[in-house]
Amino acid sequence: MKRSLSLVLSLCFLFLLSGISKAEEITDPILKKLVEKGILSQQEAIGVMHDMDKEKTEKEKKVEQTIEQKVTEAAPAENKDLGIIAKQLKGIKFGLLWYLSYMNGEGKDVGGSAGDGVDRNKFAIKRGYFRFTKEFMPWFESHITFDVAQESIQNSKLSDSIQVRLKYIYGKFKLPDLAFLTKPNIEVGLVHMPWLDYEENTNFYRMQDTMFLERNSIFNSAEIGATFTSLLSGEMPKEYQESVNNAYAGRYGSIQGGVYNGGGYHATEQNKNKVLEGRVTIRPLPDVIPGLQLTYFGITGKGNTAANPDWTTNLAFGSFESEPLVVTGQYYWGKGQQDGSNETKKDGYSFFTELKLYNMFKDPINRFSMIGRYDHFDPNTDQKDDENNRYIAGVAYYLDKPHKNMFVADYDHVDYKAIGKKDDHRVQLTLQVAL
Repeated sequence: MKRSLSLVLSLCFLFLLSGISKAEEITDPILKKLVEKGILSQQEAIGVMHDMDKEKTEKEKKVEQTIEQKVTEAAPAENKDLGIIAKQLKGIKFGLLWYLSYMNGEGKDVGGSAGDGVDRNKFAIKRGYFRFTKEFMPWFESHITFDVAQESIQNSKLSDSIQVRLKYIYGKFKLPDLAFLTKPNIEVGLVHMPWLDYEENTNFYRMQDTMFLERNSIFNSAEIGATFTSLLSGEMPKEYQESVNNAYAGRYGSIQGGVYNGGGYHATEQNKNKVLEGRVTIRPLPDVIPGLQLTYFGITGKGNTAANPDWTTNLAFGSFESEPLVVTGQYYWGKGQQDGSNETKKDGYSFFTELKLYNMFKDPINRFSMIGRYDHFDPNTDQKDDENNRYIAGVAYYLDKPHKNMFVADYDHVDYKAIGKKDDHRVQLTLQVAL
């Protein structure tokens, strides 16, 4: 039995040796010859063979690395160009805003003159904005807005064609917080003036038509000059900004002010006068009535003609914003206007409301808001029976987010007190496209 066991173990041992020797078979012909002549033993030849294989593997890796490096270095300039382009695109934001309308009615707002009584209907590209912003550094960015509109140019082949012009082009410096000033910044160039951008972020229905004072030719929305803007004493909570409004959401309000040529973005400067404009907005009870804000806005300077007519504007504005409701009221008094066409004393008032049905009923199918507005304007307080009253009612349907992509159907009626002027009226359907 012991002999049988020893025989089996011996055979297994020989089998393993034969397997090892087979696995370690010498494949190199020179090493084989050296073993046959007794110059190298079997084990020495196998060790040399292993060293040769290892060296070969390392050389192959080095060659691969060298090839990769050469490919990267010689890789085209397209790779480098792509890298440069990617770096330049960093910090860029694009945006667009279009107002596409069909309208039917009489008077100025359908392409005629105020109170002309002529019936018209038309499709219109009321506005097309393309916005481009590039952040160069955390404290500096540039912005440009192209404005597409249909304008008349006398004695030009372009008269009444759809044209592209600049609405904004400026550099913006973002300053560090200082005392009660939060997120202060300065725009330099063709910039936001201190009023209409603020109002249009409370009344989001600019696609219906312009705001109260611009509608009555007191001024427009952009100026060449410099504007300083800051929130006051921190920001409103994130919940308020998401559910109500995140624009100019300073905890205790916001301020804006600046100095400008005075002609607006429609005209070149016609005199040497510079116009001062400023807005102060206070949120008096941010923890009790967070949506309540009180504002004063003022302008002092000269109208944009060589005659330098006086131009002053005073505006008191109050607003209340909440999830279901927005209500604003304003009272204006002043003298003259931006284009310098007169320096008569003027006054007026306006009220606006939005009923946010989509927030009231919390129904995913319900994407509606209702809007209403009333304007009263007197272009010359020293003259009787020249006032006008405007009534606006409309309904909005949102295709996605509120106040973004939407349809707005509205009725706009103007009652002129002047003798010989018929009332203006217009029915309008507008598609706003926004990104």
